Amino acid sequence: MPSNRRKFLRNLSISAGALGFSLPSFAKVKNANESFIEIQEQLPQTFNMCGYAAPKLDVVRIGVVGLGMRGGDAVERLSYIEGVEITALCDKYADRVAASQKTLEKMGRPKAIEFSGEEGYKALCQSKDVDLVYNCTPWHLHTPVSLMAMKNGKHAATEVNAGMTIDECWQLVETSEQTKKHCIMLENCCYDFFELLTLNMARNGLLGEIVHAEGAYIHDLSTSYLFNKNAYADMWRLKENAKRNGNLYPTHGLGPIAQCMNINRGDKMDHLVSMSTGDFSLGSLAKEMAAKDDFFQPYVGKNYRGNMNNTIIRTSKGKTMLLQHDVSTPRPYSRIHLVSGTKGIAQKWPGPERISFSHSWIKEEEMKQLKEKYTLPIVKHIGEIAKEVGGHGGMDFIMDWRLIDCLRNGLPLDMDVYDAASWSSIIALSEQSVKSKSKTVDIPDFTRGAWKTNKPVNLTLDGGGTTKVRKVLK
Repeated sequence: MPSNRRKFLRNLSISAGALGFSLPSFAKVKNANESFIEIQEQLPQTFNMCGYAAPKLDVVRIGVVGLGMRGGDAVERLSYIEGVEITALCDKYADRVAASQKTLEKMGRPKAIEFSGEEGYKALCQSKDVDLVYNCTPWHLHTPVSLMAMKNGKHAATEVNAGMTIDECWQLVETSEQTKKHCIMLENCCYDFFELLTLNMARNGLLGEIVHAEGAYIHDLSTSYLFNKNAYADMWRLKENAKRNGNLYPTHGLGPIAQCMNINRGDKMDHLVSMSTGDFSLGSLAKEMAAKDDFFQPYVGKNYRGNMNNTIIRTSKGKTMLLQHDVSTPRPYSRIHLVSGTKGIAQKWPGPERISFSHSWIKEEEMKQLKEKYTLPIVKHIGEIAKEVGGHGGMDFIMDWRLIDCLRNGLPLDMDVYDAASWSSIIALSEQSVKSKSKTVDIPDFTRGAWKTNKPVNLTLDGGGTTKVRKVLK
């Protein structure tokens, strides 16, 4: 793409996704956001990454960036997988690199090359000893690290969310297509045992035509994480909650239901409306914490996001999705995970996991029979080992193992850059809708029309399943 055209497209977006200035005369649309979407979508797709199988990697050499809460655990999980070499470690703080080196030593793995500092990730991405950059940094670095990885010939795997702005999402798509390097968002909830069961049931028509689905991230992080000095480095997540107002963490709930509804593979998210409550707890908690500890004084008087956000999405085929986000009121954890069709419904939260084909939930014995019949091969193959290794009940390890097995066998990935971009785009688009009194906002088609012919995710182990796991340490 010519550089002047790229600069023009970049200038149509601001970090919050809310756009407002004079439109070019040729843009016959209602607002600048629509102009940005329309222009990008009219550009040709460089290469379709959906279903793309990269050349096999017998050994996957991994560089892990960000060794805090998620990255440190990932180093241990990945060390269990045969055919993996963790060749590089990077974190802003050198002591975290040292801690992960000890993990490698405990796992009987060789010492990795070390990188640290604010921009240490750039050198890691340029290293010739890395095939896959596994990105566990704070949100604002997810896109820069992933772009640097792909531009230097590496596959990119990033923690959620993949991008925080519409512009970042388009950059990920364009770069993945141009480099033919995978950019997968590490959406572990897509590998939850019940979510996988639901996906297989939906794929086999057991629920009929899926009409509506719901997902959420309801998890009280307020005192244990957001206002905990020893949790997120530099208090980055609290700062995100003080500068954005929308659904800041949509993909845990959205990812699994999007797969059930074949989003980007037969249907696409078309538009949304979003509404947030006011803040009734974070501001007051900041004052309470500051009264006890001067460290929290800078967080007093901030305009914190609303406690609960509701975002409703309509797909091109007329189906709906409800997403909720609340990390600051004392509610039991929930991702909801409700999938409703013309023949039945499945729901995980509130527990127990339930399925119905009429006016009442099926009995325990029938549920057991359904699980036996519709449990996916990947769960039968690696599920029990995953529970031993751990990581959110095993779903983290299933995700890691599946990624490595696909790369080693030259298979398409379960999630691609279009999923990463479209699922992440809900952040900026929900912010825009909230800011404009819940007006409708169009959702970009990051596939540029390819969703009409893209094939659904392959649920088998055909061509793969060959990657072994080392003995789990007790």
